[in-house]
Amino acid sequence: MTEPVQSPVLAQIEQLDLESVAAWLEQQRWYASKSRHIVGLDIEECVALSEAPPLLMAVVATRFASGNHELYQLPLTLLAPAQVGDRPPVAATDDWVAVDAVADPELVRDVLRAIDAEQTLETEAGALSFHRVETAGPFPLEAAARPIGVEQSNSSIVFGDHTVLKVFRRLEPGINPELELLQFLTRREFENIAPLHGWYEYEGRSFASTLGIAQQFLPDAVGSDPDGFLTEIGSLGTVTAELHNCLGSDASDPAFIPEEPSPESMSLLTATIDEEIERIFTRLPDDERVAPIAGRGQDVREQMSQRAQTGVGGRAIRTHGDYHLGQTLHRARGGRAGESDWVIIDFEGEPARPLFERRQKRSPLRDVAGMLRSFAYAASAAEIMRGAAAPSDFEERARTRFLEHYFSTIDPALLPGGEAAIWALLSIFELEKAVYELQYELDNRPDWLPIPVAGIVRLLESE
Repeated sequence: MTEPVQSPVLAQIEQLDLESVAAWLEQQRWYASKSRHIVGLDIEECVALSEAPPLLMAVVATRFASGNHELYQLPLTLLAPAQVGDRPPVAATDDWVAVDAVADPELVRDVLRAIDAEQTLETEAGALSFHRVETAGPFPLEAAARPIGVEQSNSSIVFGDHTVLKVFRRLEPGINPELELLQFLTRREFENIAPLHGWYEYEGRSFASTLGIAQQFLPDAVGSDPDGFLTEIGSLGTVTAELHNCLGSDASDPAFIPEEPSPESMSLLTATIDEEIERIFTRLPDDERVAPIAGRGQDVREQMSQRAQTGVGGRAIRTHGDYHLGQTLHRARGGRAGESDWVIIDFEGEPARPLFERRQKRSPLRDVAGMLRSFAYAASAAEIMRGAAAPSDFEERARTRFLEHYFSTIDPALLPGGEAAIWALLSIFELEKAVYELQYELDNRPDWLPIPVAGIVRLLESE
């Protein structure tokens, strides 16, 4: 335990021009409230992790005109003006410049060292603590570091093709679902994840939050390509079912005990989708891309209502929460052509949802629906983005193979009883996803509208 020490570096943080910090924050990809202007910013906590070069772990609260606020983690370093180079400044004084430490992977190496040493740094308001998983093995503390690429909501650094450190940017009070699920799956030695190596967190008088995680980096794992994985999609269905079986296997941990879904949960789900249908379908533009569903809002609502009467039962469990092909990697197994292993990543859940919703238990079929919808996107994106059509009947073949393997592996107790109830509930979750996609494409990518439109038509025409 390290006692509170007044670092001379911390005294300098009080000189930060917070308006400059807020202006910089609004320009970052991971800033969550793109449409909202920050009217004020407060430093909630700042801990000096190292002094040379200084690494400050700051948590700031952004304030909005509505009275709401958001928390963000800003690892900062203070450099002399001559040392800044091409690093974008966060704020500056005559004597030093504050820059985002994650922009230079070398500057956050001390976070990995602190996890390895299981440090705890106390402050007047709380404590910053670092934790190591016993089975992690040696950390690559001196290995080369590099950023892992562009991310929407977090920042990740790879150390020596062995360990990846993910720094959570937008913070919410409570345990992050990714840490919670990786702890659970790593303890149970679930094979199709990148195992957890460690994490760091803050606990104080005003809030407690997960700040970041370290996990194994898999250099041979690559993203999915529609041209190459049709032969492997069945094994993804198997792995998905095994994930759900594992997540539904603990009868002692309150956070993971499978539960009987209440009738109220189905009513709430259908009411929410019904409201979205009403809101979106009454405002559809006069556009040939949405013509197949124009004026059919009531048809969609009636189909959903009929299926809701059948699609009940099964169990509510912890799930991935934002499951699609982009959350999977695959890698060669044993060096033999045609053999591969799937790796499931990013267990945070849907970033736009509040943390308590992302930790809710749901039917595993919601994950399945998300993956099925991503097959539609994979097929169309190949043509839209690369001008190359996906294999013939790609979506239908992918759905069939995935579901065959999933249903042959999943614990039947987790699903509603009987095929009719299973298909009814699955189609409700697919509809929920397709309606969300419809709104997103209307707002952001009109050229992609045919994808959710085709999904809604499929559900209208299916038995």
